[in-house]
Amino acid sequence: MKPKIEVIYKDKNLLAINKPAGLLVHPIEGKKSEATLTDWLLEKYPEVKTVGDDPEHRPGIVHRLDKDTSGIILVPRNQKTFEYLKNLFQTHQIQKTYTAIVWGKMQPASGVIKKPIGIKTGTLKRTSDVRHAKMVKDATTVYRTVRRLKWENHDLTLLEVAPKTGRTHQIRIHLASTNHPIVGDRLYGGRRPTPSWVNRQFLHAGSVEFTLPDGKLLKLTAKLPKDLNLEKFETADPDSSL
Repeated sequence: MKPKIEVIYKDKNLLAINKPAGLLVHPIEGKKSEATLTDWLLEKYPEVKTVGDDPEHRPGIVHRLDKDTSGIILVPRNQKTFEYLKNLFQTHQIQKTYTAIVWGKMQPASGVIKKPIGIKTGTLKRTSDVRHAKMVKDATTVYRTVRRLKWENHDLTLLEVAPKTGRTHQIRIHLASTNHPIVGDRLYGGRRPTPSWVNRQFLHAGSVEFTLPDGKLLKLTAKLPKDLNLEKFETADPDSSL
């Protein structure tokens, strides 16, 4: 079954895709064959075949989202645009904002998480406990509480999250490191009684903002998908301040 993929922006140089959860961005070596975003891109926009640092394996890919994270992915349609976007990402000139729900009452209500991330020795799992990790890199995540929530007897927090660096699993690791993992995160969330309707991590890349080569500021947004249903959560103390 072919994935349903929404194009939210298109010009001669650039596409912006609203990636659904459950879709790999590109094939993973050693994994069984399954549909990927790059398969779809090669079929619909074959010009990306020669675009990128490794077009044979990741055509048109300048950044990525985890398989079970939904939201906006930028896709350059030519090498010049790829190099332009790559530079923006490397110099932190692209503002990405995510929506997440985490366990507990996030305290402080807003803040900055600055913790390096590495690969846990003997595994492929990332960690912020880098005492016994390899390939350690600095990582910074900014967050802001949007709303306090309840599910049954559990406190939850709806967050707006902006990663300032682009490490693999960064948001998931950083939030888990504060003892507020993302609801539905099977890898970093520990054993928690996840709501039955949440079948993946509650994380969505909802907006991207950056400047085009002609100087125009472009802001793109993608609404929460239907599987991330905020209405099923109860708002906690709606009249109280955070």
